[in-house]
Amino acid sequence: MNRRSKSAGVSNGCTANNHGASQNGGQYPEGTGPGSEEPGSKVELGKKVTLLRGISIIMGTIIGAGIFVAPKGILRNTGSVGMSLVVWIACGVLSLFGALSYAELGTCITKSGGHYTYILEAFGPQLAFIRIWSDLISIRPAGMAVISLAFGQYILEPLFMPCPVPPMAAKLAAAIGLTAVMYLNSMSVTWTARIQIFLTIAKLIAISIIILPGMYLLFKGETRNFENAFDLTSMNLADLPLAFYSGMYAYAGWFYLNFVTEEVDKPEKTLPLAICISMAGVSLCYVLINVAYYTVMSADELLASPAVAVEFASKVMGNFSIVVPLFVAMSCFGSMNGCIFAISRMFYVASREGHLPEVLSMIHVRRHTPMAAVLTVYPMSLLQLFVGDIYSLLNFMSFLRWLFIGLAVLGLLYLRYTQPDLHRPFKVPLIIPVTFCLTCFFMVFLSLYSDPVNTGIGFAISLTGIPAYYIFIVFDRRPKWLQKCLDSFNRSMQIVMEVVPAEI
Repeated sequence: MNRRSKSAGVSNGCTANNHGASQNGGQYPEGTGPGSEEPGSKVELGKKVTLLRGISIIMGTIIGAGIFVAPKGILRNTGSVGMSLVVWIACGVLSLFGALSYAELGTCITKSGGHYTYILEAFGPQLAFIRIWSDLISIRPAGMAVISLAFGQYILEPLFMPCPVPPMAAKLAAAIGLTAVMYLNSMSVTWTARIQIFLTIAKLIAISIIILPGMYLLFKGETRNFENAFDLTSMNLADLPLAFYSGMYAYAGWFYLNFVTEEVDKPEKTLPLAICISMAGVSLCYVLINVAYYTVMSADELLASPAVAVEFASKVMGNFSIVVPLFVAMSCFGSMNGCIFAISRMFYVASREGHLPEVLSMIHVRRHTPMAAVLTVYPMSLLQLFVGDIYSLLNFMSFLRWLFIGLAVLGLLYLRYTQPDLHRPFKVPLIIPVTFCLTCFFMVFLSLYSDPVNTGIGFAISLTGIPAYYIFIVFDRRPKWLQKCLDSFNRSMQIVMEVVPAEI
C-alpha cells in the first residue's frame, strides 16, 4: 500500500498516482502499450455512462437477489402480512431519502468512489480507510456471495425440479457466475454497460411475469391471505431491525451510480434524474410483487418455500413456471454485474488516494478497464461463497454497510455546516438526510441487541482497520526488504495484468 494519502492532489478526472507512465516504457511489447487500441487515445476511463445506462446500473443492481430472498426475512421478523408490506413501503421511502442525499453528494463532490469518497472529504483519511478496509475484507465479498448464491440456486432450479437444488451444486454454479462477471468487467466497459441494459430489461420481464397474474387473481377476489393482515401477536419488536435489514438490502443499489461519477456524462443532471426515475420504478415493482406473492401464497407457504418466485410460478403458471427461475437467475447476474462495475471504481479511487496498493489505480493498456480493481474482491468472495449461509451473510454485511452509509450522509450534514458555500447543483431539504441518517444509526445499534453474534463480528472487523491504518499508511519506517517486496509485487502485477497509470 502507498504510505500517504493523496486526497489533496486528486482532481475530478481519472488521475493516477504521481508516477508517470514512462516508468513502464520498457515493460510492454510493441503494440501493447498505451493507446494501442486506438492511435493517440489516452489510457483512461471515459464518460460512457449516459442516462439510460445510469438507470440500468441502478435498477439493474437493485433488482437482483433481494426481492427473491428478502420476502422471507421480512415476514419472519415482522410476523404478519400487513406489517411486512408496511416495512417494504417504509424501506422504499427510506431508500429514496438516502438516494436523494447521495444525489446531492454526487453533484457537489464529483469524484468517483461513493461512500469512501464522501467519508474521505468530510471526515478525513483515517475513517475513510476503515471504510475501504471493511469493504475489502468483509462487506463486498459477503454481498457478492449473497447475490451469487441466489444466482446459483435459481439457475439450477429447472434442472432439479421438483427436488431441491443440492447446496454444493448451487455454490459451484454461483462460483461460475461470479467468475463470468469478473471476466466481463475486466474485458470491456462498453460491453459491460450493454449487457447491463439487456439484463435490466430481462429482470423487468421477470417481475412482470409475477405481478400481472397476481394482480389478476387479486382483482378476481383472491383476498383470503390478507384477512387479519395486521395480527401482531407474533411480532417481536427486537426482530424489527432485522426485517428492515432485509428490506433495505433488497433496495440496496441506489448508491452504485455514485461510485462511477467520473464516468457519468453530465453528472449534475444525469445523477439526480437517474436516481429519481430508478427509485420510483423499483419501489412500485417491489410493493406490487409482494402483493402478488401474498395473493397466491399464505404466510406459512412463503416461509416454507426455498425459492419464493419459483413456488409462486408453479402455483399460477403450471409447466410454464420453468422459465421463471431462468429470468430470476438473469436478474441476479445483472445485479452481480452492476455491483462489480461500481465497487471496482471505489477500489480504484482508494488506490489513487494511497489507501490501497498502487496497481489497483491502473488501467489496462488496450481494454481501458481497471482490471486489477475489478479482480480485488474475487478471492474473498469465493471464500465466503463456500463457507457462508445466505441469511447470516445478509445480517453480517448489512450492519457494516448501513453504519458507513449513515456516516456518509452524516458527512453531507457536516459539509453543509463547514462548507456552506460549496457549489451544490442539486440540494435536498435538510429533513431528508437527517431522517435517513437517524434511521441508519437506529437500525445499526438496535441490531447489536437483535443479532449480537453477526453484528459483533462485523463491528470487530471494522475496528481492525484502526491498527491497519497505522501499519500500512501512517508508519513510514518499513524495513527495506518489506518495501522492496511491496514494490516488486506492484511491478509484477502491473506486467502480468498489462496495466499502467491512467493518463491525465
